[in-house]
Amino acid sequence: MNGLTSVTIHPFQPADQEKVKELVLKGLADHWGELDPTKNPDLNDIVKTYAQDVFLVARLQDRIVGTGALVHRSDELAEIVRMSVAKDLRRQGVGRLILERLITTAEEKGYRKVILETTCTWKEVIAFYLKCGFGVTHEQNGDVYFEMILPQR
Repeated sequence: MNGLTSVTIHPFQPADQEKVKELVLKGLADHWGELDPTKNPDLNDIVKTYAQDVFLVARLQDRIVGTGALVHRSDELAEIVRMSVAKDLRRQGVGRLILERLITTAEEKGYRKVILETTCTWKEVIAFYLKCGFGVTHEQNGDVYFEMILPQR
């Protein structure tokens, strides 16, 4: 990505609410063909839903182009959710920037393991997570589950 150095990663701000929700829902609709927005209630109030977590936003100039969140599951376990990149910028390093920042944050917070999941039909996403160092733990009900064991400090 020629402009990768122009992409910045920041914590979510309340002013990002509508653009972030729109980006994530559009990404889901791109994959599924259509979308029931009632199945994503966490996106209606990101500040409240992710108040105890880390929700990151990628920007290219003034445009929100990616998202990802690190959710606390236990003292040793965090889950990455809401990874999304604008369709025109996929496969250009934006997702990797977000994912690397989330993993670094997990390490800094002392988590031992990070997990995530995606659907079995999202082959390019599965390949992305494998390339980034995640391993598949299992498949269940059409989803693929991954984990990464973090180095201990």
